Amino acid sequence: MTQENNSLSLRLKGNWNELKGKIKQQYADLTDDDLLYVEGKEDELLGRLQQKTGKTKEEVKSWIDTL
Repeated sequence: MTQENNSLSLRLKGNWNELKGKIKQQYADLTDDDLLYVEGKEDELLGRLQQKTGKTKEEVKSWIDTL
């Protein structure tokens, strides 16, 4: 796991419920299934967010970092 992915993983793991609420405020059409976080499967979560938001993987990561 790269340092960048590890950093994202720690952020998601520690604050996921708070982040999920902020994401839903910005993208109300995202479902709980879209926002399902499973430790070790961050790439799957990023992929779902990419599909639903139309952002690139790097854009999604940067966006999460600003929340």
